[in-house]
Amino acid sequence: MNIEKEMTNYINPIYEDNHIIVAVKPPNIPVQGDITGDLSFFDNIKDYIKIKYNKKGNVFLGLVHRLDRPVSGIMVFAKTSKAASRLSEAIRDRKFEKTYYAVVNGILLDKEGRLENYLIKKTNKLGNIAQVVFENTKNAKIAKLKYEVVKEDLIKNLSLLKIELETGRFHQIRVQLSNIGHTIYGDRKYGNYIKYDRDDVPLALFAKSLRFPHPTKDEYIYAEADLPNYNPWNIFE
Repeated sequence: MNIEKEMTNYINPIYEDNHIIVAVKPPNIPVQGDITGDLSFFDNIKDYIKIKYNKKGNVFLGLVHRLDRPVSGIMVFAKTSKAASRLSEAIRDRKFEKTYYAVVNGILLDKEGRLENYLIKKTNKLGNIAQVVFENTKNAKIAKLKYEVVKEDLIKNLSLLKIELETGRFHQIRVQLSNIGHTIYGDRKYGNYIKYDRDDVPLALFAKSLRFPHPTKDEYIYAEADLPNYNPWNIFE
């Protein structure tokens, strides 16, 4: 087996240079190691760099943003400490533009709109969750997003949405869409009233594109990934 070829095919970077690497995280694997002990996407990226460039010893990789474990899509990692610092600063300065796509249950009456809610993070029998609350609730934080209906399937009663985040709150997209009655397909945490034919239906939330300032060049990087080709995404091909 050609290990380098296998690793390259698995990671398949969208963009890579000496300072950053942009790649697509599959669903249902953690970005970073957690209590499950499952291999993380972060570790996969480090292994890819180590094998491709025949690096000895520890490989530096900077984690500058995250995706929830069930969410798939595009991520950028820093390959140098300088890039990590500058990318983190760009995120704090809100210079990262993120676009998500989601398949949701139901047909939306408003084909485009803006959602603005106050959220808190709490723990219940489902684990850590976000909850929509009143503005004056203790520890509540504002969450804002814009959405646009891209396609609809009236027979299956599903809609494909394009989503642009204005804030980056915990489980923001999932809870805000559930709050208006359009839970993301496969989301058992915020749509446990919906039954699926299979137990392994993945969450249909995908980070499709990123636009951000390059950490060492005077230019912006725009990277975009293709939507997944499995159910329910392939309904909208």
